[in-house]
Amino acid sequence: MKIGILQTGHVPPSLEEMGDYDQHFARLLAGRGFDFQPFDVEGGVVPDDPHACDGWLITGSKHGAYEDHPWIPPLEELIRKIHAAGVPLVGVCFGHQIIAQALGGKVEKFAGGWSVGRTTYHIDGQDLPLNAWHQDQVVELPAGAEVVGSSDFCKNAAITYGGHIFTVQPHPEYGGDFIGGLIRTRGKGVVPDALLAEATSHLDEPLANQVMADRFERVFKGDAA
Repeated sequence: MKIGILQTGHVPPSLEEMGDYDQHFARLLAGRGFDFQPFDVEGGVVPDDPHACDGWLITGSKHGAYEDHPWIPPLEELIRKIHAAGVPLVGVCFGHQIIAQALGGKVEKFAGGWSVGRTTYHIDGQDLPLNAWHQDQVVELPAGAEVVGSSDFCKNAAITYGGHIFTVQPHPEYGGDFIGGLIRTRGKGVVPDALLAEATSHLDEPLANQVMADRFERVFKGDAA
C-alpha cells in the first residue's frame, strides 16, 4: 500500500541527523505493510490526482495554515479532492489544521499561547500522552467534522471526517529526543522559558505513539470505525 507523505516543512538543519519528517513517519508506521512516497509540498511539489497514492499523510510545518504561500491553495484543492474521492487521509499538527481550513474550518494563532512537550490527550475514549509543539489551533470546525479528541489546552485536538480522514494536533512521530532538539534549536526566545523547562522535565517519560500509529493504520486500511 503506497502512502504519499505531503511534506509541508522540513526538520531544522541542526536536527537533520534524526531524519526529515517523512522518515519520522516511516519509522512510526514501520512493519505495517506500507511503502512511502514523499512529496516536497513546501518546495512546490503538490500532486493533483487523489488516486496517485492509496492513502495520504500531511506533516507538520513551521508555517501557519492561514499564511500566504503559493503551495497552500493547491494543497487545499488536493485535500478537497481526496475527501470527495473517499481516499484515506491523515493529518498531523499543520496537517490537522490545513485539512480543517481546506474543508471550511478556521485556524488561528491561539490566544492561550503554546503547547509544548508531553501532553495528555483524551482521544477515542483513551487518555494518551503525546508530544505537542504548536501555537496555532483549529478554532472553528468544518461541516461534517467530528471531534474525537481534546486536551485541557486544545479543544479540537483530534477530528474525523466521513471515516476516511483522521487528523490530530499532537505529534506521535516525535520522541523525547526530537522534542529536546526542538527545545534547543527552535524554542529559546519563542516559547516561554517556563514551558520549555516543564517540557524538558518530561522528555524521558513514555508516550502513546504506537497507539496513534495503530489508529493511522486503521484509517489507511479502511478500518477506522
